[in-house]
This record gives sequence, C-alpha cells and structure tokens, in this order.
Amino acid sequence: MSFVDTIRQWDRGVAHADKRDWAAALEVFLDIQEKNSKILFNIGCLYLINQELDAAEKAFDNSISKDEHLAVAFFQRGTMFYKKQKFEESLNDFQKAFKLLRGNQLIDYKLLGLRFKLYACEILHNVALTQAQLDQWKKAQESLLTALSLKTESKHEHVDQALQSILKHKLFALVEMQPGILFRPRKHYVDELENKDYMGKAKVIASIIPQDEFSGFAPLQPRAEDIPVQPKMPEVIRALEGEPHSVLYEFIPETENELAVLPGNIVFVLQKDADNWASVIFNGKRGLVPYTFLEPVEITLSSKQGQGGSVNDAIPAPPVGQPPVRPQRREGSTDFSKDMNTAMKGTKDEEIQSCVVKVHFRYTLAICIIPGTAYSIVLQKIGKKLNLPIQHVTLSYTEKDSGQRVTINEMEMENVWKNVQNGRLVLWCDVSWTQQSQGTEQSVATRDFKRVVALHSYAALQPEDLAFHRGDVITLLSKVNDEWFEGKYEDKVGIFPASFVEHIGNNDPL
Repeated sequence: MSFVDTIRQWDRGVAHADKRDWAAALEVFLDIQEKNSKILFNIGCLYLINQELDAAEKAFDNSISKDEHLAVAFFQRGTMFYKKQKFEESLNDFQKAFKLLRGNQLIDYKLLGLRFKLYACEILHNVALTQAQLDQWKKAQESLLTALSLKTESKHEHVDQALQSILKHKLFALVEMQPGILFRPRKHYVDELENKDYMGKAKVIASIIPQDEFSGFAPLQPRAEDIPVQPKMPEVIRALEGEPHSVLYEFIPETENELAVLPGNIVFVLQKDADNWASVIFNGKRGLVPYTFLEPVEITLSSKQGQGGSVNDAIPAPPVGQPPVRPQRREGSTDFSKDMNTAMKGTKDEEIQSCVVKVHFRYTLAICIIPGTAYSIVLQKIGKKLNLPIQHVTLSYTEKDSGQRVTINEMEMENVWKNVQNGRLVLWCDVSWTQQSQGTEQSVATRDFKRVVALHSYAALQPEDLAFHRGDVITLLSKVNDEWFEGKYEDKVGIFPASFVEHIGNNDPL
C-alpha cells in the first residue's frame, strides 16, 4: 500500500470515529497494511472502547514496539491492565509513562496529531490508585503528594479528593482518556489528496476581423489608428475635508506641529484660528501653516471644460512682494493634535481610565494599568513592582462565570480584561514552581540558573524536546549528557542539543 493510500484510509477511519461509528473505524484501520505506531495506538483505543481487552493489549504492545518513547501508549496500556485487574502490570506502565515525561508537567500531543495533553499529576493519580489496589497505602500517599506539586490547572481537583480518599484507605476513580481521541494524519497531507486542475478550462477566442483565418490563442486585432481618439477630460481635484487653498510663499516649520509647504501647493484648510494659524492637510499629512501664506482657490470641473487655452495659461504667475511674517503663537494654546481631532471627528475623545489591579502575593499590592494592556507589559510591571524575574512569575485570575482559577498568557489576557468590575481587577502571583528529578524535588525559583542564547532554530522532533528560534534566551536546568541540555523557555521545559546554543558570559554554562 502506498503512502497516499495509507493517508486516505487513515483520514477515513478518523472520520468514522468522529461519528462514533467505532466498528467502521476499526475496520478501516485494520485494513491498512503498513501500520505505524500511531495507527496501532488508534486500533488499541478502539478495542478498549469495545471492551476487547486482549485485542487492545496486543495493539498497544505493537504500538510500543514501534515507538518505545510514546508515553501516551504506556498510559493507555496501563488503563487496559487496570481493567483486567493486572495491577502490577498497570503500575509498571503508569510509572514508565511518568518517566517518559522527563520531569515535565505535561506533554501536548497536538503537534503529533493527537488532541490530548498527558499531565504528570494525572499519571501519578493512577499510580496511587494501583498502589492502593496492591495495599501500598503509604506509597500511594507519597505519589499523590507529588501529584499535588505538579498540578497546573484548576480542573485537577480530583487529585485533592484522591488524597483524602487515600488517607481514609478508600479507593477512587481512574483517570482515563475520553473515547474518540485518536491520532490524525497531518492536515497538509490530507489536503494534497484532492485532485487539482492546473490547466483550467479551454477558452475559444474569435477574431473580430471578418476575413481572419487565424486559429490560435491571439487573433488579429484592428490597428490603433482605426480607433477614434477620445479627448482626455481634465481631472477633478477633490478634497474630502476642508477648503482648498493655494500656497503663496515657502514655509519652513520650526516645531513638530507645523507643516512644510512650497509655493503652488494646494492644501486644504481644516480650521482657522484667531491667531492667523490654519490647520491644513497636504499629501496625507496634517499640520499648522500661517493663514497669511495661503490664498483660497476654486477647483471645479466646469471651470476647466470648454477652455481652449494652452497649459501654460493655467499656471498662475509667481507672487509679487515680500512674504508676511510668521504669526506668534499664543501662550497656553491648545495642543495641535487635540485641535485636529476636534476638526476631523467633531467629537472629543474620552479620557482613558486606568484600572486598579490588586495582586495577591506573599503580601498584597495595587498597581494602576490601562485596560487592554498586553500580557507581557502587565507581567513586566508586576515583576518590577515585586522585584522578581518575570521568567519565574506566573499570573492567574478567577474567571467570573465559572469561578475557576485560570493561568494567564497572551491569548488569555483578552478574557482577563473582561473580568474588570468597577475599575478593579484581582490577580494572583506565584513564583514557586517545582521540578521532580530522580525522586527528589527542588525549588526552581531558588536555583542559580545559567542562561544560553540559541545560535540556530530547533524544531521539536519528540514530545520531550524543547523548540526555540535563533536568538532566544533559554534558562538551563540540567545537563543530560555531553550532547544534550535540559532547559526552560516560555514556561516550557524540555531537552535540546547543546551544539545549538551558546552560553552567555565568560563562564561555562553548567
């Protein structure tokens, strides 16, 4: 089976799964001859939905054999073993899935075609459940305490409830993937499956010459002198705003509010002040010009039609005499930009009101910020106010409708400003996030990190990789080996080649 046929059947199987036709989707996936680890994972998930546990176990085994780094496959096989009440095998698979996270709080499989995020706290939730089934209550309690430190979202409240159940030596529900979440083929591969007509439709072109026997793409056309020449009508100069005036003398501006003009220029007066200064527009630019340097003109179509004079007759003679002096600006005069806005819009802009943002940290502080400010600017102001590095600061807010705590980022900032009430907004600040490495926890906020700068862009080839662009500054967390580093960039933690970066400063980065 060719690669194109595989993509076509893969897309057809996912379409059946979207309609919850599990049987048809499974039949299509099983018919694919060359199955990769993602397709085998889909087959295992469909068997798991149908409660065919033995067939699901075989499919997940084949998927893992083709990609032993696919953590979500270990997670699903652990779920399957739990349903078969093979708790030791289930515990091993959940622990393997957690190990493949490499200390990260989650793996987002969206780039690989799976709309699913595998969270470390959810894996440890299932680890604790299998340990409780094996009567290892103390280890289950330790696993849940670690899961609490790795919580990233408010939807993980089930971890707190599970800890309460463990303390009472009671079991709790297993965290499972929702049915129908499958690996999908890349979108640009699916788009290429459609046939494209690059030639288009043929067009029949006929000649307007009666005796033309030419057949082809370019028939004969009449000569240019056979076509009567229409006299060109004079163009009409129109102004959308203001009255047209002709400039009599050259004016050189001395301030940024004034506009440079030359004799013969046509400007449009928007407003004339009592101090002989005029607000004008010229070539799309607005500024102030002395009104004594201008002369009103009339530009109409009727004045140009029916005149047989030469072009030189329409050019006015140069002005005679000395130009008038520059008028003096009055003390305390209004700003030019406000005058222009009043003349152009006819209304006065409303004064921008600041919002009082209350930030809860170890102590509470208040800061005034204009609503609609970008997240990066808000983060810089709060970090400067708290004297904290912004790369270690995490902001969150309570959503007005759901009442849940939501972490703030650039995309979420627009919703944050919708929660402003009576000119006030409440945020929470957190700077202590932890990372688990070889069974021990260490506070990242208190470690002395080195920083490196990216010499080349690096695209994430595996879920545990860290993607970045050339020139990005990355915080180093650890040294994996001589060729790989582990680092953090934009709240993402992962590994990357050491040869792609260069340390900042004179010391060795690690």
